[in-house]
Amino acid sequence: MRVVSLVPSLTESVAVSAPGLLVGATDWCTHPAGLDVVRVRGTKNPDVDAVVGLEPDVVLANAEENRPADLEALRDKGLTVHVTDIRTVEGALESLAEVLEVCGVARPAWLDAAARAWHDVETVAPHRLRAVVPIWRRPWMALGRDTFAGDVLARLGVDNTLASSPDRYPRFSPGGVGPVDLVVLPDEPYRFAADDGPEAFPGVPAALVDGRMLTWYGPSMAEAPRVLLAQLRAAFA
Repeated sequence: MRVVSLVPSLTESVAVSAPGLLVGATDWCTHPAGLDVVRVRGTKNPDVDAVVGLEPDVVLANAEENRPADLEALRDKGLTVHVTDIRTVEGALESLAEVLEVCGVARPAWLDAAARAWHDVETVAPHRLRAVVPIWRRPWMALGRDTFAGDVLARLGVDNTLASSPDRYPRFSPGGVGPVDLVVLPDEPYRFAADDGPEAFPGVPAALVDGRMLTWYGPSMAEAPRVLLAQLRAAFA
């Protein structure tokens, strides 16, 4: 089996579960460290000819991460493209099991550990919190409706105040989101930091969180609840 992955989370999932299957991945596929495969540019601009040249049995993609035109170009070249569409924690666990099955990989221990970690998970506080979750600055953009990261936070007792937005990643003004209990600032895709982000939300507790734990579906899901809970609670310490 030869696999090309156009999604960082899926790249990590396959590489950790069955080293040697992956023959190609994007430039953004940074995990696991030291992954030695052919790079086929980015998630939004894959080198179709390079992917075809690797002669994969399957190309792994995602409905949000990858452009339909690129995936159709790969299909036109005769390649099998498996597309995931992940919006929830439960959906991620199911889709990851399916991806690994497509790749001929037995269910790995980390996937069972991830399922256990998200079963009856603790919440940040005794009561539910309202938060805004920026993902970009200049212009300001945030998590909106129907996102995997939004479901992750909801399971931890944090409700996204922009979840009813018609857009999945709406633009917003820091002063225009209404009353919130918390601002959640991940370190990717924009690298928010202690001196770059919290100052835009005066008087609101700010949680700097690991973006991979918040947005990646894969082996990191097994430790994400523990890590995120600690980082979210630190905002109130």
